[in-house]
This record gives sequence, structure tokens and C-alpha cells, in this order.
Amino acid sequence: MSKRAYYAATIADFLTASPDAIIGQITQHHSQNLEHLQTGAWASQIDILQSALKTLNAGHILFEVQIPRMGRRADVVLIVDDIIFVIEFKVGAKHATPQDLRQAHGYAIDLHHFHEGSHDKTIVPLLLATESAAKVFCLPAQLERVYAPLCANAGNLLALITYCVSHIPAPQAINYQAWQQSAYKPTPTIIEAAQALYSNHNVADIARSDAGAQNLHLTSQAIQDIVHAARINRRKTICFVTGVPGAGKTLVGLNIATSSTHLDDDEHAVFLSGNGPLVEVLTEALARDSVQRDPGSTKAHQLRSAEAKIQNIHKFRDESLKDLNKAPPERVVIFDEAQRAWDLENTAKFMNQKRGQKNFNQSEPEFLISVMDRHADWCVIVALIGGGQEINTGEAGLQGWVDALATQFAGWDVHYSNKLTQIEYAGRDVNFSAIAHAKPQASLHLATAMRSFRAEKLSHMVHYLIHNQPTKARACYQGFKHKFPIKITRNLATAKAWIKQQARANETKGMIASSGAVRLKPEGIFVKNRLSAADWFLNPQDDIRSCHFLEDVATEFDIQGLELDWCLLGWDADYRHHKTDGKQDGHFEHWKFTGTSWKRRQQEEQQRYLENAYRVLLTRARQGMVIFVPQGDAEDATRLPEYLDGTFEYLLSCGLEVLG
Repeated sequence: MSKRAYYAATIADFLTASPDAIIGQITQHHSQNLEHLQTGAWASQIDILQSALKTLNAGHILFEVQIPRMGRRADVVLIVDDIIFVIEFKVGAKHATPQDLRQAHGYAIDLHHFHEGSHDKTIVPLLLATESAAKVFCLPAQLERVYAPLCANAGNLLALITYCVSHIPAPQAINYQAWQQSAYKPTPTIIEAAQALYSNHNVADIARSDAGAQNLHLTSQAIQDIVHAARINRRKTICFVTGVPGAGKTLVGLNIATSSTHLDDDEHAVFLSGNGPLVEVLTEALARDSVQRDPGSTKAHQLRSAEAKIQNIHKFRDESLKDLNKAPPERVVIFDEAQRAWDLENTAKFMNQKRGQKNFNQSEPEFLISVMDRHADWCVIVALIGGGQEINTGEAGLQGWVDALATQFAGWDVHYSNKLTQIEYAGRDVNFSAIAHAKPQASLHLATAMRSFRAEKLSHMVHYLIHNQPTKARACYQGFKHKFPIKITRNLATAKAWIKQQARANETKGMIASSGAVRLKPEGIFVKNRLSAADWFLNPQDDIRSCHFLEDVATEFDIQGLELDWCLLGWDADYRHHKTDGKQDGHFEHWKFTGTSWKRRQQEEQQRYLENAYRVLLTRARQGMVIFVPQGDAEDATRLPEYLDGTFEYLLSCGLEVLG
């Protein structure tokens, strides 16, 4: 912890130190260009704290304490009488705004979640609006020993600390040396990770470093080594990276794309994704964050800068069509969810109808490799392969890449994950025997799910649930239900009330459903309505367009690759469970609403897409979820209760608990 704070001392030493010496120590570790305003803020904080704490004889104080999940630093952390006070300063502020309170609360919650030494300790967030009016103290509610935020001003900070010390019962004892040396195990959202990487943080700063997550660092290093070797040896190279859902494939790709800050660097990389909402959200998040860090810049400039690192793959493709002989400026490209690239039939149809390319005869993998093959000497493609993520028709899968390499690009070096041939990733039997320069590499597989820091086995439980194995799903869920609640209800209002109650501080919450769940419309869930992914994911809690309002619903297409802390999942009759006569477990049925009625999905491919849609939806939450299964309506032939009752009973058999 001491290395993650720019200044750390006993309160006694802090009180006798000169402000200039303290500021000097803080600025020594500060990586950004310091403005006079920032050093002035530190001077004000030091003056207030030295005045307020002068009667305290024991305790510790830390300035600028890293909160990796947030990509930010808490202003001050005080440890007094075994209570951790996380203090957010608003110098000159006359009021405590809800946003400021959520910020202070969020820092405290993240310290609890991601710093091992703070897991079982008492944490009190304080918002110090220096010019605000004094209020009567009242100890707020707490959850998992983290209290709701309290407000103080420059004159009553010590009184508030004293009040908390005298009213909080039996805090867990803190050994300061052990506490400060405890491991930090952050699990940032992909948005927070992108912001941190873009602002020159290392992946090691924002990702867990425990043994279960070491693979993330190993995979990043393995790819960087492959890129470096390709440049040195002047080789054209492709590497295939696999990972379980939520293991960090996108994070690895973004790390490669942001590791070079200079666009003229030979190893400069661009992250390409066909996931439009993901690209929209990430570039908008980077632009907003950059403007906040550098108020002198414009959002338009920051958007252009972000788009140089993260692009929609369709933009890359269209640029490559303008001159069929010109190599792209990047020598290193990362293709996210590469197994979702289109097959020959769908690529040719699109190119003919939408881009005027007559007689186009390449699959999307073959075309993308051919674009990079235009480089005369060396280049690298990093293909990120997810398992169980195909949700669109016409996707070539892994075989499209293998066929292209075997028949058209035999001279390329191929590095592939040793898990790549498993059906979960390949979709069918594939092998690399026809490719001369291909070799498996264990470090190119990400085996540990890290999306949910509360439930690493969530993806396993969802796999069993989707594949009609309720006994295994129930057993798996029992192992993490105390940390990751999954509730079920037939009442939407109850579901919304529960999820609002769970989300604290700036934790995200949102309503999601399958794109085929069109008969949730009578319940007020409109999956056909279009939403702005950037507004839905990024806008503040008081914006009606944001996910927090639980009004607009995101489908699997909107949320794939992204996540929320808390999810409300609406489950319709498109994927319904039916009890089979004489068989306890029954089976799932696959339906699609067409016109005015439900039609069976007969094709195996269409059934798999629906299963994967629900797999995506069920693995979006980081801290917990509630599933809403409507009661149905006996007078509506499209929403008969028997279409939904079996699903509700099945989910109960998987161990989910009913909300009242």
C-alpha cells in the first residue's frame, strides 16, 4: 500500500512536517504535469488536516492513494483507532453534491473489495466540502463494514472523526505494517481498464496479480514477444488467443494497442472490433476521460486520438478497399472476437450489395489477412477467439481463418493457443496440420474468468444452466451464492426495487434481455427500441438515458464485451424450458417470434445463436443479478403462462432464490 500512496506517515510525523516537504514528496511520485491549481489543493488539504488533527497522538495518514479499479486516487486515507477513513476533498465547496458523495463512497467500496488488508476492516468515507454548513452527526447504514458517506467541513472534521470512533462498535484491529503490505487485487471494468491503459498505466497496475490471474500478464508478454520477434526477423505472423468468458481477452488486446504511445512507432497497434457498441462506448469513454484530465483539449480531438487506437473493423475494411495494393499504416492489428468474422457467402453478398465489389470471392478472414499481407516485410495479426460468443448468422468461425492460412498464406508463422481446437472455441473439428509454420503455445490461453471479482465460477454455472444440467448448475452456484446473489421473480417492480437497493455509490445497474424477447413488451421492456450505447453505459445516474434508470433495455448485441455491476435480466418465451414426460430434467425449446406468433427454431445453428445470446446475458454482471420471468397471460396466445412457468421452475431447480 505504501508504494501506492504518494505520501505515507504517522499522524505524529505528519503534524510536525512542513507543508513544502509533504508536497515535495507527493510531487516526486506524481507522473503528470502539475498545475499550480493542483499543488494549491494539496497545500489546502495539508493545512486543514494539520489544524484538525493536532490533538491526535496515534494513527496513520496517506495522501493520493491508488484505487486501481477506478483509475483514480483517493485524496487522503486516515487510520484512527482501527477505522479507515477515506477522505475526498472539495476545497471551496459549499455543498456536498450526490455525485461527490458517490465518488467518496465508491473509493471506500473499492478499497474494501480490492485491497486484501481492507476486506474485513471498518471503512468510513468522508466528503470534506470545506465551506459547507455543519450538520448534526448521525451514523449512517453500513454493508460489509463499509459505511455510507458522511459530510464534514474544514472546522468539524476532528469532531466527526471522534464521533465515528465513539459510535462504531468493535472495529477489527488493524496491524498497519501488515495492512500497507497487503496485496491489491483490482478487477476493473473494461471501460475503466481502457481509460487506465490509455493514460499510460501498465496492465499490472489495474489487474490482479494473484496466482489465478498471472496468465493475463503472461499472455500480454507472450504477444509482445511475438510482435517483437516478427519485426526483428521480418516475418508475417498471426497468433490466436483464446479465453473463457470474462478472462480478459479484450483487456489483453487493449493493452497491446495502447502500449505504444507514438503512432509512428513500428510496433504501433490498433484494436479492431466488429462490436459497434463496444467501440462506441470505449472511444467515447476515453475521450470524456481525457477531456476531464486535460480541460484544455477538445472532445473532438480526443475522439480522433482514441479512434487511432480503437476502431470499428468495418472502417478498417472500407479503408482497405479504396486502394487494393496499399498496405495499412499499422503493422500490428488486433481483431476482437475474430471467430465472428463472416464466411465467404455473407462477405461476398455484402461486398456486392453494399460496397459495389462485383465478383468478390474472399471470406472476411481471408480478406483481412490479405490486407495485412500487403506489407512487404513484416506484420502481426492478433486474433482474439471467444468461446460460446457467436450470436449472428453467417459467421465463419475459426475454420475460416485456418482455411485461409492453409490455402493462401502458407508462408505466415502461426502461433495458437493450445486450447484452440476444442469445440468450445473451434465450433467444429479443426487442425493446423496443413499449415507449415504453426505451433501451439499454452500462454496464449486465458483460463481464469475475472469479469466478476465475486464469482470466478459464474461462467461454469451458466454453462450448466444453458445446457439443461440443473443439478450441476445448482452445485456450482452453492459455491459462490453468498458472494454473488442471483435472484428470480415474476414481478418486474420487485426486480427493479431489489437491484436499486443493491447498487451502491457509482456501481452500475441496468436492464437487459434477449433481442428475441419481443413479448416482454406488455411488461414495459422494449427490446426493439434503439439506444445509444455510449449514453446508456457512461451517462450519470440522474440521466434518464443511462442504464441506471432501468427504462431502456440492452440486448446481447448492445452489451457483448461490456459489463455492469448489477443486471436485471428479462427472460421471455424465446428460450423456454419444458418438462419432458417421465424425465425429471426436461429440455429447452428454441423459439422465434415472427409476425404474430412463435415459430420453432429448427436449424441447429439458429438454436446455438439463441443459447449464446442467453450465455452472453447471464455473464454480464460483476456482483449479482435478478432474473424476471413474467407470469404470462392466459388471454394472450403469445404469452401463455405455460410458455413461462416451466422456465421459472427450471431456474428454481438451478438453486436460484425467489424474491418476495
